[in-house]
This record gives sequence, structure tokens and C-alpha cells, in this order.
Amino acid sequence: MTDTPSYDTMPPSQGSYLSVPASPTHQRQHSRRSRSRRHSISETPDEQTSLLRSSRSHVRIHSPLDTPRGYLSRNHSFAGTSHGARYHNRHESWGQRLIQALSDRQDPMAESKGSLLADDRIWYDQFTSTDWVHDSIADAYRVKRLRSRKDFWGRLIVLLDGAQGWILSAVVGFLVAVLAYCVDVAETTIFDYKDGYCARGWYLREKRCCPHGPCTDWRTWSEVLGGHPFGEKWTEFGVYLIAVLILSVSACLLTLTTKTVVPSAYRMSTLDENLAADYSQAPADNDHEEDDNISPREIRPAFIDAPPPMVYYSAAGSGVAEVRVILSGFVLHGFLGFKTLIIKSVGLILSVASGLSLGKEGPYVHIATCIGNICCRLFSKYDRNDGKRREVLSAAAAAGVVVAFGAPLGGVLFGLEEVAYYFPAKTLFRTFFCCIVAALSLKFLNPYGTHKIVMFEVRYKIDWEWFELVGFILVGILGGAAGAMFIKASRRWALSFRKWPLIKKYPLVEVILVALVTALVGYWNTLTKLPVAKLLLNLAAPCTDDSRDDELGLCPSNIDEIPGIIRTLLAAFVIKGFLTTITFGIKVPAGIYVPSMVVGGIMGRIVGHLVQWIVLRFPHWSIWGTCPLLQESTCVQPGVYGLIAAGSTMCGVTRLSVTLAVILFELTGSLDYVLPFSLAILVAKWTADALEPLSIYDLLTNMNAYPYLDNKHKPMFTSQLADIVPRVRHERVIDITTSPLVPATQLRSQLDILHRAGELDGGLPIVRDGILVGLIPAPDLEYALDNLEDESSSLCLMANVPNIDEEESEEERDPTDFTPYIDPAPVALDIKSPMDLVYECFAKLGLRYICVLKDGHYAGMTHKKRFVKYVRELEEKGHDS
Repeated sequence: MTDTPSYDTMPPSQGSYLSVPASPTHQRQHSRRSRSRRHSISETPDEQTSLLRSSRSHVRIHSPLDTPRGYLSRNHSFAGTSHGARYHNRHESWGQRLIQALSDRQDPMAESKGSLLADDRIWYDQFTSTDWVHDSIADAYRVKRLRSRKDFWGRLIVLLDGAQGWILSAVVGFLVAVLAYCVDVAETTIFDYKDGYCARGWYLREKRCCPHGPCTDWRTWSEVLGGHPFGEKWTEFGVYLIAVLILSVSACLLTLTTKTVVPSAYRMSTLDENLAADYSQAPADNDHEEDDNISPREIRPAFIDAPPPMVYYSAAGSGVAEVRVILSGFVLHGFLGFKTLIIKSVGLILSVASGLSLGKEGPYVHIATCIGNICCRLFSKYDRNDGKRREVLSAAAAAGVVVAFGAPLGGVLFGLEEVAYYFPAKTLFRTFFCCIVAALSLKFLNPYGTHKIVMFEVRYKIDWEWFELVGFILVGILGGAAGAMFIKASRRWALSFRKWPLIKKYPLVEVILVALVTALVGYWNTLTKLPVAKLLLNLAAPCTDDSRDDELGLCPSNIDEIPGIIRTLLAAFVIKGFLTTITFGIKVPAGIYVPSMVVGGIMGRIVGHLVQWIVLRFPHWSIWGTCPLLQESTCVQPGVYGLIAAGSTMCGVTRLSVTLAVILFELTGSLDYVLPFSLAILVAKWTADALEPLSIYDLLTNMNAYPYLDNKHKPMFTSQLADIVPRVRHERVIDITTSPLVPATQLRSQLDILHRAGELDGGLPIVRDGILVGLIPAPDLEYALDNLEDESSSLCLMANVPNIDEEESEEERDPTDFTPYIDPAPVALDIKSPMDLVYECFAKLGLRYICVLKDGHYAGMTHKKRFVKYVRELEEKGHDS
């Protein structure tokens, strides 16, 4: 296919159809404005007309809500209503907003492009990016309108408006703690059902039923069934196996109900390997989409070569990667809805209770963000502005970490280090407030029955010795290497096993197989059968801690017992590592935080017992000092090594650093061990980065081809903007050189080309004599075209012109006047601009696109998704070299 000639050299004949004069067949809605426009056409405008010439349309026309029309949020669309009804329904009472907040109005299928009516208005479509600048300007108009009132009630309204953010933070923190309490209590109770039930209360878990140890109130299933039909031992195993299968399958079936089908019209290319979404063919290069004129709003004919739709399950996995992408300004409809919240919460209870090698801490972040998104619907300030909404979502995500680990400071740092894309000081303080509210609420609810907010609490009363620094560094290296190897194994598993047609087509089959393997392999090992949180507690607890389980036999009384303990730990390490690898990515709510910590904790415990054995075997070495004489088992505490290795492995998987050090400190409450924790995590991150440059969430983001631009890791650029600017085509440009009136049919055709190319959030630049004079975003152009009464015969005004009807009322606004939707000052850079400047514009300003100029003339436009693709290719080349 040959390239289309550059627009700068396009013959005049190609653009001559733009100068069709108004005729009786092209009826204008208002004759007065039609006459004034015809008079203005004869004038010779220059390239600065839309910016400097005074006219009625110079300032963006406000809607009845005094909001710039071009800046309305996607929540301003109401399907199936007339224009008048749509504007009327925007003024809702607070009670109505409460009811609507609990309704799952972000049903992804309801917002599918193939089923929308022509009157719908979706400002932020599925798989598009948020325009941060426009949202900021919209909020500035809103604040200015509020502050225009200087009376008492005006000042009170301003005060209440400022308090909305704090109210939302408090409500979100409290609700996150309540939901976490429900999940914790239900999960631990159902988990024990696999072994038996409490005779004096079926709703009591084993620890509550027998708080002081084994008792007659707790009845095992072998006792209930009388040892039939396979004997006591095998009957218990049979019931355990059936329970694991039932719980896992139930969690999977619930997750599959959140299936979201993205039509091929979205042209969302994905390289997924079944970690989060289903595979679909990569579409053709967007630069060659020339003759496809089918609008996504129309029912797409069934072409044989049409790419299949992309499918993802919003309740599957942990959701942290998607939350991170959403907070960066990427739209995933339904992912934070009420339906997803309920299904993920219930599915999480079932999946964790099944005993699979997964955790609930990662999904807590997703669940908390869902709560934050739903609560935003209570206040229009956050509901109708995606930029403001993400401030609340950042605080909610941090609250999820608080209820997961009981670490309020760690939650704030998690929001800053991992998920938040824009984190100003105001958001930081509000996030801290939300985390404190969540922590206080959780302490009041007391889900663990210990009056503590931490998942488990360990205290190390013996200080570490200097010679142990070598062991801590070794544990950090092993933990970082284990985390990097887990990422590589997860990628390999996805590329091999999940490529099988049966597994890809029926996700439930994989869940059944993983559940069978987990029950068959994990049941016979006393360590792997335990819940992951309880196992981690026993691995990290010192031998003097009463909270540990003595029956596990992890504390040797003499040197002869250490080899047996190491053998048990080695078997558990192999089993748990294998189960964690095959479990990650299945279609159930599942986290990776605690399972990775458990694998690392087992490894660290092995190292700790080896150091302990060496000290006992050679007690007279002067390097030990008085350590061998301190206790029967020496001063070496294997639990310390276990907890340090747990944090190091989690660091290798997630690449969290400062957050993990603070979380470990809050779990132990020991200032003495802050230095070993920090040192091991530093070494772990260096090791993991050297072996595998991507974290587990970077892997998910790349394999699902989300347009996520990492603002924390800037690539090394040596190129210019010209390297990513596509050739200019006349189909992608609105030329008003000969006339500011453009046929609506032409605009519709150009809009359809953008849609077919997947640029739902793109735009069409407006040029006059080769000079860029404005840009109309694709969503705004679609909305304006849909409001035309007769699209086939309408001429649309695309530039500001002198108007004799300056006092025309708002009710007589001409729908063919598209100037209110035009951005008169789009961000533009010279084609020779360094790529570092382009990166800063996209990452810091949150732009969707950047116009490109060459010698002052329009030379093209590059989209954020194109830049992200370029950055990924650049990084892949760097990794390969």
C-alpha cells in the first residue's frame, strides 16, 4: 500500500469541495445566523482568527449548568432520553444520587458502541484516556461559579464544597474497613468447614469454638460420618477434596459473570496471554485505515476477517494492575462498578476459603477502589469530573492496603509508590486521613479477635548480631531472585499451558485442575495445608511467641532436630512455589502479596535454621561472641530470617521498596529490625531488577496492552518527535481555508475513520492555509453531529466569524455551530522537539494527543497510545540488547 501524499502538498482540487456555498437545499436552522455567516464568508480570515477575532463564539458557550460543553464528563450521558429530559435529569436530589450510587450504571455491555442510540453522549468511552487538562478547566469553571456569590449562603456553599473531599475520605475509609471485616470473618469460618464444624454454633470457626485448644465442641467430618465409607483418614481427605472443588468452582462461576466483551470496533489491540483478558487478534496498523467508513455506533456487519472481540473479567485476579492503569487516566467501564464490588467480595471469600495458594490482600485494593468510585457518585463534584474522582480513588486504594496489613503508614506509601499517578500534597494528606479512618474502624470492629489491626503481630525481643548481616543480605538476594523467577515462570506458564484451546475457551477447566492439584498435593504437608496468613505467622514468629502453633515443630530444642525441620521446609517450599505459580492468573479473585511472602518466608526460615545449625555446630568461633551461650537454640531467630525473606520476595515480585520496609516495621513494631528489613529489601530490589526488569504488574499491563505510561521510570531518549509522527492525510484534517462551513456528512465520514482506527478519544485538527487554528475532539464532534436534525443537508460552522446577532439568546443556539466544541489552543510542539519534552507533556500534563508543527505549519498529530507503543518498543529493544 502506498502512502497518502502529505497534506502540505495536496492539490487544491482535493479540498475544493469544502467551499460549497449554502443553497436552499442546505437548510439552516436559524435564518438570521445563516445570513450573517454568508456575509462573513467573503472576508479573508487569517490563521489567528479563531484566537483573536472577537465574536459571540470566542468564549466556549456554557451549557445550562454553566459548564463548558466541551468539558463535560462521560457521566453526562443518559441513554434513551430526549435533549430536554437529559438536561432536566442532571439536577438530582442527594437522595436520588444515593440510590444511583448503588446502581451499577456502568454496565460495560450497556455502553457498548454497537448498541448505543444516536442521542447518547459518552465523553469517556471504553478503552480511552482521560483528558486531565479539560477536567481541570471544567473544575475551575465550577469553582469560579461557586465563589461568585459573596453572601453568607454563598460562602457556606463554598465551605461545604471544600468539605466534600474529607467527607468522602471518611466514608470510604469506614466502608472499606466494614467490608474487610465481613470478608475476614466469613473467609476464616468457611475455611474451617473443610475440616469440620462447631456443634454449639455452626457459624463459629475452630478458634472461636475451641479458644483454648482441641475440644469436643469441634467435630471433624470423620466423626460426623463415623469413618465411613473410606475410614477416618481418607474420609476426611475426601471431604476436604470435595470442599476445595466446590468453593473454587463457585468462586470461578461468580467471576465469570463479570465477563466484559469489548467489540472489535474499539480496536483495542491486546497481547494478552490469559492473565487478565482473552486473546484477540491485533488489528492492522492504524495508519492504514483509509477506506473503512463504518461507525462504531452502527451495527457492524459480520465480516469474515473481522477481529474477534476482546474479553476480560473484571472480578478476576487482584485488580491492582488495572487500578494502577485507571488512576493513570485510562477508562475501564464496569471495572469499579457495584456489580464488580459484590461479586469480587463474595468470590474472594470463596476462593481464599478454598485453600488455594492465593491471598486477599491484593483484591482488597481493588475492592476499596470500587467503594471509592461508588461513593464518588454521591457528589457531582467528583461524579462528573474524572480528574477529581481519581483523587478519591488514590485514597481508597491506600485504604485497601491498610485493612490488608493493618499498616496505615504503609498504605499511604503504597498509594504514593505503586498506584497513584498524580499525588499532590492535598491528595497525600487526604489519603493519610482516609487510612487513619480505616485503621480506627478496623480496630473497633476487631476482625481477628486480638484487638489488633495487623494481620499478625510478632515481637522480637532479642536484638540481632553483626555477623547476621551476611545472612540478611543473602536472604535479600535469594528473595529478589525468587521474585524475579516467579515473574518469568508466570510468563512461561501463560505462554504454554494457557495456550491450549480447551483452557483458553473454558477457564473453569483450569480452575478445576488447579483445585485438584492443590488438594492432592497440599493436603499431606502440614505447612501447605494451613491458611497462607497463619502459615506466614508461624514462619515469622519467634519460638518464644505463644501465638505460634507448637504442633508444626518449627522450633528445634537441639541441633539434631534442625535437619528434619529443614527437610520439611524444603518440601513445603517446592510445593508452595509450584502451587503459587500455577494459581496466579486463574479466573478467581486472587492476590499475590501474601502467597509470595509465604514462599519467601519458607526460604528465609531455611536459611535461618542453617545459620542456627552453624552456630551450634561451631560454638567456639570468636565471630559469634556470646551468641551460642545465650539460649539453648542460640541468639539466632529463624523467624527474623523468615519475615525478612518474605518481604524480600514480595519486593522481587512487586518492586515495592519503602512501602514494604514500613509494612514490615508496622507488623513487628520493632525499631531494632528496621535496618535489617531495609537492607534486605534494597538488595532484593537490585537483584530482581537485574534478573527481570518488569514487576508482576508491569507484566500484566504489557501483556494486556493497556496504554499505561509509567511516570516513575523514564526511558533514555535520543530521538525527536518526528520519529513518531505519522504522515498527514486529508481525511484526518478539517480544512477551512476556503470556507468555515463544512458539510456534516464529511465530518461524519472523518469521525468514522477515527473510530475505525481505534482513536475514540482522538481529534480532528482544523487548519487554515496550512496553519493550525483549532482542534475538535472526537467525542465532542460525535455529540454535535448526533444533535443535528438533518445531518445529510447540514453545513457546520467550524470557525469563529463576525456575527451581527451578538445578543442572541441561549435558547436560539444553532446546533450547526460547532465552535463551542472546538479547542482554539491545542497543545502543539515543533517536529524537532526532543522526545524528553514529549514524554513530560504526556506524563505530567496527561494529554491525549499533541499537535505537531513544522516551520509554523501543521505537520501532523501524535496520540498518547502511539507514544506509549513507541516507549514499549524502545524498552524492549533495550532489554534485548
